[in-house]
Amino acid sequence: MELKKNPKADLENRRGLYLEIGLVVTLVAALVAFNVKTYDKEEKVQFERQASEEQEEIIIQTQQEELPPPPPPETPEVTTEFEVVEDDAEIKTELVVNAEVTDDTKNIEITPVKIEDEEEEEDVQIFTVVENDPEFPGGMEALYKYLRENIKYPQLARDNNITGKVYVTFVVERDGSIANPRVLKDIGGGCGAEAIRVVKSMPKWTPGKQRGKSVRVQFNLPVSFNLQ
Repeated sequence: MELKKNPKADLENRRGLYLEIGLVVTLVAALVAFNVKTYDKEEKVQFERQASEEQEEIIIQTQQEELPPPPPPETPEVTTEFEVVEDDAEIKTELVVNAEVTDDTKNIEITPVKIEDEEEEEDVQIFTVVENDPEFPGGMEALYKYLRENIKYPQLARDNNITGKVYVTFVVERDGSIANPRVLKDIGGGCGAEAIRVVKSMPKWTPGKQRGKSVRVQFNLPVSFNLQ
């Protein structure tokens, strides 16, 4: 009697199925193994990068020890001693000057320094404008009268019919006397010389004053020459 296998129990019929299952399981195992290795590698690389980055960020600070400041220089202690004396005690102050006298020092002459005061400067200075002008005795009317009575018309000017004004300037000194007369403007014919002659013969004036003191004043005077 020939034995026959049950078709359900026959493994040959399921060989293809088992082969596919085995391939699938192998493929899954390979994928899982590949994923596990890759994950481990990536995790290791990431960890190394993080460690390296953290190491770069580390800043080592060193704190220098501060040296104590040097002590201040010692200042010498100054002590002042006072000696108490009686009211009637005589205090002697001695000034000692050590100087060696030689032949050169014997011949040294000490010349006093002359300081000019304000009064000496005013004696030399000639003012043109002062608080009180110098004045002819009797005023300006007396001056013009004096000129009319004392002027002698030069013959040359009379013959050439020369007329006009001669301007004369002079200094009225502190005592009222007339000094340094000269012609500023002449008309010729001897009129300028005649005007100088009359000015020199004038009496003393009342001197000009500045701050209550008599000073030297420059005065300009016109002298008229007219034919009648």
